Amino acid sequence: MIAMSSGEPPLSPSGREGARLFRRLVLVALFLEIGLLLVVLPWSGFWDRNYFGAALPGLRPIITNNFVRGAVTGLGLVNLLAGAIELMLLFAGRGRHHAP
Repeated sequence: MIAMSSGEPPLSPSGREGARLFRRLVLVALFLEIGLLLVVLPWSGFWDRNYFGAALPGLRPIITNNFVRGAVTGLGLVNLLAGAIELMLLFAGRGRHHAP
């Protein structure tokens, strides 16, 4: 038998499932948070007064262009959609496994 180097017992199947659930929930939170930021920030005052616009004056007309703002918002919507789909799949999978 191979000894564990960390001295910890191996995770039980329910422990592995719990760790997997936690990782998926963190992924969903990440998708939703990044998506919300990408939807809101391009239209806020923060976007107009950011570091890169001040440090690189040639970049300022590009980042303040409404088409660029719309593209960034579109990426945010894609992230929000990915997070929502992942959350729905997570709940659908849990309901299927725990049904009698």
